[in-house]
Amino acid sequence: MAYTFTDTITTAEELRTVMEMPSAPALKKDVGKIDEACRWFIERAPFVFIATSDAEGRCDVSPKGDHAGFVQVLDEETLVLPDRPGNNRADSISNILSNPHVGMIFVVPGADWTLRVNGRATIVRDEAVLERCAVKGKRPALGIAVHVEEAYMHCPKCIIRSKLWDQETQVATGEMPKFALMARDMAGYGQVPDAVVEKMDAEANTKLW
Repeated sequence: MAYTFTDTITTAEELRTVMEMPSAPALKKDVGKIDEACRWFIERAPFVFIATSDAEGRCDVSPKGDHAGFVQVLDEETLVLPDRPGNNRADSISNILSNPHVGMIFVVPGADWTLRVNGRATIVRDEAVLERCAVKGKRPALGIAVHVEEAYMHCPKCIIRSKLWDQETQVATGEMPKFALMARDMAGYGQVPDAVVEKMDAEANTKLW
């Protein structure tokens, strides 16, 4: 049975009784486009989270990663995120087809701040655009084009608090369960032979593009 909360905040007025109003700089930092600072960060980001939701508001956040700069900056209002091979669930793409609103957080290893970009997405197949996203001669079949509406750097406190980049906080390889084993158990395939699991684990490092 799910936990029942007894003290909740349900209005904006209640919220501001426990949280101060944002400062003027915090409200003004949204540049509404990809300026030079944003472009610099995106070109060095090998990792981005993209948040989507379906027509009913059910949300999904998907991690995307590739070589630094894999998200293409077409102009100050347009980004393109290549759709690389994966599990073919197409959660983000399916959501975008019914609700174009997306949010993105770009991450650069070692940087204490992140870049937030919000906008509307379109699923594109333009050859010239997808060719820019090709890796090792392999062009993605689809791209997620984001028409930028908001863009701003995010406060570094969450990275600093988490010590995300500190070596001392890294989980040792021997202590980390294998992804394939966790996926097998979560899917209820308990009888799958270990040899198959090992093969699944090895294939996670192949077919990247």
